[in-house]
Amino acid sequence: MTRVLVVHHDLDLAGQEVDSLRRFGYDVVECGGPTRNRCPVLAGHACELAERADVLVYDVWASGDADGSQTLIENIRDIHPDTPVVLTSPGLALSWEESSGTHGVTILLGQPTGARLDEAIREALEGAGTAGS
Repeated sequence: MTRVLVVHHDLDLAGQEVDSLRRFGYDVVECGGPTRNRCPVLAGHACELAERADVLVYDVWASGDADGSQTLIENIRDIHPDTPVVLTSPGLALSWEESSGTHGVTILLGQPTGARLDEAIREALEGAGTAGS
């Protein structure tokens, strides 16, 4: 079973994503991110929750603001480079979002329904060469 860490600034939306992913058969852990917890990633340290996950699903506003989110995503990619990241964004992509390179993520624009999250996770895992983990 694929292990997913969902990091979202909005607890209600995070709950919806978690429930949807569980219905698709994922083993899901939820984190409120730096808006609700002390985040080791922002300090440049490894995250125990991320270390146990096969894929990370981050809300583009997980840190509460665009600059903090950019730092958060860049750090998580630097600290956990082998773990694919799906970045959900309800609107237009932000200027710092990258789909390739060192800080590359799988970008999911618009409503993150269960089916769309499942598709993005599969794409991220395939891109990382870890599909079927």
